[in-house]
Amino acid sequence: ACSKSQSSYDVAVVGGGIVGLATARELILRHPTLSFVLLEKEKELSVHQSGHNSGVIHSGIYYTPGSLKARLCVRGATLAYEYCEKKGLPYKRCGKLIVAVEQEEIPRLKALYERGLQNNVRDLSIVDAKGIREREPYCRGIMALDSPYTGIVDWRMVALQYGTDFKEAGGTVVTKYEVNDISMATESPAGSTEGMKYPIALRDKQGNEVRCRYVLTCGGLYSDRLSQISGCSREPRIVPFRGDYLVLKPEKHYLVKGNIYPVPDPRFPFLGVHFTPRMDGSIWLGPNAVLAFKREGYKVYDFNARDLADALSFRGLQKLVLKNMTYGIGEMYRGVFIGAQVKILQKYIPELSLSDVLRGPAGVRAQALDRDGNLVDDFVFDGGVGDVASRVLHVRNAPSPAATSSLAIGEMIADEVESRFTL
Repeated sequence: ACSKSQSSYDVAVVGGGIVGLATARELILRHPTLSFVLLEKEKELSVHQSGHNSGVIHSGIYYTPGSLKARLCVRGATLAYEYCEKKGLPYKRCGKLIVAVEQEEIPRLKALYERGLQNNVRDLSIVDAKGIREREPYCRGIMALDSPYTGIVDWRMVALQYGTDFKEAGGTVVTKYEVNDISMATESPAGSTEGMKYPIALRDKQGNEVRCRYVLTCGGLYSDRLSQISGCSREPRIVPFRGDYLVLKPEKHYLVKGNIYPVPDPRFPFLGVHFTPRMDGSIWLGPNAVLAFKREGYKVYDFNARDLADALSFRGLQKLVLKNMTYGIGEMYRGVFIGAQVKILQKYIPELSLSDVLRGPAGVRAQALDRDGNLVDDFVFDGGVGDVASRVLHVRNAPSPAATSSLAIGEMIADEVESRFTL
């Protein structure tokens, strides 16, 4: 955007991650006669959560049967495979084993199998130690859930393709546009005879202004702040958690063929470390989950005083920390001393040694928390009453796994937009 530029659209979407892009694409395909703009603060699209994730196409095993999460993930995975086929985007259906290494994990594993069947996940089966070795020769376990429908893809490439679809359908994408004010426009756009057809003004720090009738925000790590500047609620609050991955040295890639995951432990808020092959041939191990001291802090020492003060002063985080103190300290320890992380991974692949791994990339997850310290894991939409709030819809939280579910999430947000606004 050039300085002091001004333009008007029917709908503005704020946030060019996979959720914003999928939704903008869905909306413009449904409403080709309306004008749409997508505003992204970075110079490229899809650089934060959408460009820093494990790259897995999840099949939908973990989620409560009948829940929105489960339905979106199962539908999303099917749509994602169809989309990649149609657009010629590379993916691999390399499968996934959820491996029980202790006797006490077996009832939980069997319960996951039942859950997967109820969620209509395709081709699930339970395999014994021999079945594990046939699929993953170096993996040790007593029983596993085999999900051949799980795959891998470069989600950033997928998100950018959504952006291309949006532009080809006539949408406008503006990068380097960080919205820091959402308010009622004071006067009609210069030279306009349309009065207040575009009553909402979105401004950035440079004084540029975009006018629109309706706004949809999909701000990921900043979703709570975008809500706040339009006069909506601050909660649920986003607390950033960084996940640090290790990578396997290339000469050890033979140890892992597909995704190898642990049986989730219901006592802990995050999934646990896993082995994940990537589209570029590398293999990631991890992640841990530690509080990030900056919302987009991908390095251990990244720090932002406001982000940290925001997180630490929030009662919900204080409660989460108290409930999970030992786990949290363990995660921080494993983040610093990778030997401790490797020790956990060795339960699955005993041949792995400390000299086989290197520190790898990191991602930051926008974890929505309520004031009681519960992880919010379903959709949260937020709008409000009043001139501005009644024309804005905030996606405060999109259910994980949001990349896998992105096309289904896009459909659902588009439905919500249509039910709230007269497009």
